[in-house]
Amino acid sequence: MGFAQVVGGTRHVFPDLRTLLARATPLRSGDVLAGVAADSAQQRVAAQRALADLPLAHFLDEAVIPYEADEVTRLILDRHDAAAFAPVRHLTVGGFRDWLLAVPGDLAPLAPGLTPEMVAAVSKICRLQDLVAIAAKCRVTTRFRNTLGLPGRLSIRLQPNDPVDDPRGVAAAILDGLLLGAGDAVIGVNPASDNIDTTMRVLDLLDAVRERYAIPTQSCVLAHVTTSLLAIERGAPVDLVFQSIGGTEGVNRSFGVSLTLLREAREAALALRRGTIGDNVMYFETGQGSALSADAHQGCDQQTIEARAYAVAREFSPLLVNSVVGFIGPEYLFDGKQITRAGLEDHFCGKLLGLPMGVDVCYTNHAEADQDDMDGLLTLLGVAGVTYVMGVPGADDVMLAYQSTSFHDGLYLRAALGRRPAPEFEAWMETMGIEAASGAGELPGRLAPALVGLA
Repeated sequence: MGFAQVVGGTRHVFPDLRTLLARATPLRSGDVLAGVAADSAQQRVAAQRALADLPLAHFLDEAVIPYEADEVTRLILDRHDAAAFAPVRHLTVGGFRDWLLAVPGDLAPLAPGLTPEMVAAVSKICRLQDLVAIAAKCRVTTRFRNTLGLPGRLSIRLQPNDPVDDPRGVAAAILDGLLLGAGDAVIGVNPASDNIDTTMRVLDLLDAVRERYAIPTQSCVLAHVTTSLLAIERGAPVDLVFQSIGGTEGVNRSFGVSLTLLREAREAALALRRGTIGDNVMYFETGQGSALSADAHQGCDQQTIEARAYAVAREFSPLLVNSVVGFIGPEYLFDGKQITRAGLEDHFCGKLLGLPMGVDVCYTNHAEADQDDMDGLLTLLGVAGVTYVMGVPGADDVMLAYQSTSFHDGLYLRAALGRRPAPEFEAWMETMGIEAASGAGELPGRLAPALVGLA
């Protein structure tokens, strides 16, 4: 079976769903690199029109990657909830877009009935304002030591990375972030070296800070899942288990993980019972282009594969999911325009699938992008109801060598949109004399000496 559409007197034919989705995708450099992008704007419009006319139910009959060849495909189809899908089963992709824009109220009950390919398809025919307006209707709430995703709230991950994992550098960045209202999403360190000794040393530091000041948040060292499992076995204070994931079995294999390993990790973290108000113990990061980097994209476009990664995340009820949207580089998202579109698509797709989506609003220094582009994307994501964003000292990560958003950027977004931190964290800030609206800390003297001592 194929799909055909006439545009400008030319008949365009797309042999299968995988090709149709790829050709319908707004232009991005990664799809050109993979050889799956539309040949012309005219062909892209033809594919988008054909996609808009496609019944949503068709996605249950044709897999973009064969069921028998890929465990992510099996997960997607085996977990599909027919009852949740029933309200929209009769719609086409275009009709679904119209329905999403028109329907009032929360879209959360629909999530189990949607597949990643369905939401990827509808995102491809949405304008930016559609991606913002629809995502803003999606409410996803998760809990560990505080509550994330509530209406009117915006959380910030405090990212205190250090190029040599120096505890003093990590502690200094933690102090900076806490005094500027960051850290309610997670205090999460990307270790410069993924070994068990470094992981345990940083975990101990993060937990000592949290306990000393009774901070109602969670910590994480973003080591490989196998390193986190070893840390748990050795008695380390592991709150969240982190892992980068992708949308095919092959890309997950390139990350050194499988669904079975992720289930083992989640069970190990749950057994620690460290959450005080909830048991969402997983933290996942994703990014358009990782499958192509691993030569595991199976001929699919990068945005569809990215949406499939969200099915993997959804399986494990995570506290946090983060699209590190511009991190992989201009080979996949060339400039600010492409990064902006991708960030809004990722947030839209993740929220429709029921995930607590954050976005690392970021770019590498060799991309055709700058901080003005990031300001625009940050603001659009705030309007769209993003669960959390990054807080990096000076917006410049000195370990990962990329540009992100600063603690002050988070304060800007909260002030501009009237958003507040997670409620438990906000109450803690008040007890510490830290003003939630401005991040002005009246009592740095209470924090700084002790943090230095802990380091």
